[in-house]
Amino acid sequence: MTGAVELQPAAGVVTAFTPDETRAMEQALQAALHGPRGANPLVGAVVVSPEGRHLVTGYHRGAGTAHAEADAITQAAAAGLDLTGCTMVVTLEPCNHVGRTGPCTEAIIAAGITDVVYAVDDPHDPAAGGAATLRAAGIRVRSGLGAEEALDLNRQWFEAVAAKRPFVTLHIAQTLDGRIAAEDGTSQWISSPESLADNHGIRSRIDAILVGTQTVLVDNPRLTARDPHGNPAPRQPVRAVMGLRAIPDDAAIHGDDGLAVHLPTRDPHEALSLLYGAGTRHVMVEGGSSILSSFLSAGLVDELIVYLAPTLLGSGTPSLNGLGITSLPDAQQWEWDASDGGAVRTLGRDLRLHLRPQRKVALDQPPTRDSAEQAQGGY
Repeated sequence: MTGAVELQPAAGVVTAFTPDETRAMEQALQAALHGPRGANPLVGAVVVSPEGRHLVTGYHRGAGTAHAEADAITQAAAAGLDLTGCTMVVTLEPCNHVGRTGPCTEAIIAAGITDVVYAVDDPHDPAAGGAATLRAAGIRVRSGLGAEEALDLNRQWFEAVAAKRPFVTLHIAQTLDGRIAAEDGTSQWISSPESLADNHGIRSRIDAILVGTQTVLVDNPRLTARDPHGNPAPRQPVRAVMGLRAIPDDAAIHGDDGLAVHLPTRDPHEALSLLYGAGTRHVMVEGGSSILSSFLSAGLVDELIVYLAPTLLGSGTPSLNGLGITSLPDAQQWEWDASDGGAVRTLGRDLRLHLRPQRKVALDQPPTRDSAEQAQGGY
């Protein structure tokens, strides 16, 4: 996103938001943080009655689950609430396409909601256009409320969508002194069983898991998603191996489901491009120091998850082998991520640290389609 533009209402149009709508947007933004980052953005939705009463709050729980709008509508139906004439306040433009779930626009129309307020447009081409669909159905639509906060909430996702690459989660399991293996090469198990279970939970919802050829040749991992009893999860990620060396035919990564793929490159940009072209929208990078460092050095990590074990080795394999940084002012800066359970959690004896890249500059705010349509007599 480049070229900062200040959001302004279209000439002759008053884009006003009530105090109830403003409070609802604040609640929707907080609700969105309960969801996990990944192929889909964090989204929250609140339904407000014609009298301004907060009725229900929904949020998106990850790929394949109900979107925030549908979640809120489902909750209302379960509670016997009639949403006719109500206002829905949502942090992102309601989607307009059929994916793993149906279009949110259809759910909103069917519920009898007459007003929709959203923060920012959906930049994802297949899902965009929801505002126009809602207007065509006679629903009043306004946008821009909470735009800066909504952009910050999902800034890494917006960047991944704009770059046409997968959202990248990088996972490190290390000791207190930053080691991923002892001097003799042993590494199982640095992490606690609870951390391993958490990691497998992430594996079950991502599109692909990526390691380097060195990890496959030395550790021979399966890279599957498994439950705490060791059984395969219903949904498995593509198992991608990045590097120029050949993968042995009997490597455990091959399995028997055809989900293993070799990416013959050492360039993380090219690896992501290949995965994106194959339909991958969320990839988790694991493995050794070289591949972890290469993605961090390239500035391609959107989310960092570190399982920190209360163990000291003093020597052995460091988690990172250099990022090309020689001076403290050039250091990469990260910030704690409050989404998906919080920035710091205790898992067994480990700490789970959740971070995202620190925002370097003030957020750009691209003009919304909504303002242009209002100028042409929209609503």
